[in-house]
Amino acid sequence: MRIVVAPDSYKESLSALEVAEIIGRAARQVWTSPVLDLVPQADGGEGFVEAMVKGAGGRFVEREVTGPLGDAVKAHYGILQDGKSAVIEMAAASGLHLVPRDKRDPRITTTYGTGELIAAAIDAGCRTVFIGIGGSATNDGGAGMAEALGVGLLDGEGKVIPRGGAGLAQLRRVDCSGLDPAIASGAVTLVAACDVTNPLCGPTGASAVFGPQKGATPEMVAQLDANLRHLAAVVERDLGRQVAERAGAGAAGGLGAGLMAFLDARLERGFTLVSEITGLEAKVAAADLVVTGEGKTDRQTAYGKVPAGVAKIAEVYGKPVIVISGGIEDHEELEANFSALVACTRLPVDVPKAMQLAEPFLFATAKAVFRLVALGAGLYKTS
Repeated sequence: MRIVVAPDSYKESLSALEVAEIIGRAARQVWTSPVLDLVPQADGGEGFVEAMVKGAGGRFVEREVTGPLGDAVKAHYGILQDGKSAVIEMAAASGLHLVPRDKRDPRITTTYGTGELIAAAIDAGCRTVFIGIGGSATNDGGAGMAEALGVGLLDGEGKVIPRGGAGLAQLRRVDCSGLDPAIASGAVTLVAACDVTNPLCGPTGASAVFGPQKGATPEMVAQLDANLRHLAAVVERDLGRQVAERAGAGAAGGLGAGLMAFLDARLERGFTLVSEITGLEAKVAAADLVVTGEGKTDRQTAYGKVPAGVAKIAEVYGKPVIVISGGIEDHEELEANFSALVACTRLPVDVPKAMQLAEPFLFATAKAVFRLVALGAGLYKTS
């Protein structure tokens, strides 16, 4: 029995790697010597670095950088096996989880620390930088990141504008003469993992859609949206790059736009990027069974989340796919995509309790699923 285990994380409970290892452990309880390919996946958010480093081989590097509120935080990034490719999660330096709920204010949070991580990777000799841009606490259009890499964001007096989304209102000129030489010369390729297609501004833009979860009131949303629109106009005038309407520009509080505007980065679908780097397709092609999952499987899953991406690859090779998730909402469109859907919640418990018990619930459920697979295989052989 050759099994590919390619889950996303169970957010706030288990990382994608932990989920894969638990499912693998359950398989070994059922079969004497299963061949297991543990290939944790991610879509650019939580677990992006871990999935890439564990799937492709590499190492983790820790750095102290500037957090979203300006204080020092410890963040890690990955260097892949080739020694020339780095993997960064912007959330490690500029994530919402780094800001206490009562201090969340996207007018002041900054992506400066994300820029510091990029600079650290370049200084370490990396020439391709993959950046996962989910889970941000920011709404600064990537201005802080750009500043950390040497871009001058200047007011009418030639002074550097304040960091954060509110400070963008003072922007009058962009000066890229001090941009990191490796980036300015084109020696570094930057690729952002992003499954969000929102534009920078407007009713489906960064501020309106994602601002409230970062602490923005309706009044703040209006201000932040106007400031991002102003940023885009100054960028177009000074750098000749139109980014406001490009798909993904609104990701991570406009970091998508900032990456394209200041660093000439390209945006790619997160799952596509991770699955390619980790060699998922070849492993699925050789498998007897594919197992995936996530914290909650619902109607959004079919629209580009990890289990749907895994299923699409498996369909090409005619492989069965079982989803084991923390919770599952029944929808006909989900049943059409997977061979089986199984929720691992074992008792009538509330969500916080289920999250606390995620590991034993998942292990018990995966073991039960594999026993049924083994039973079915045995019945098929004797019929």
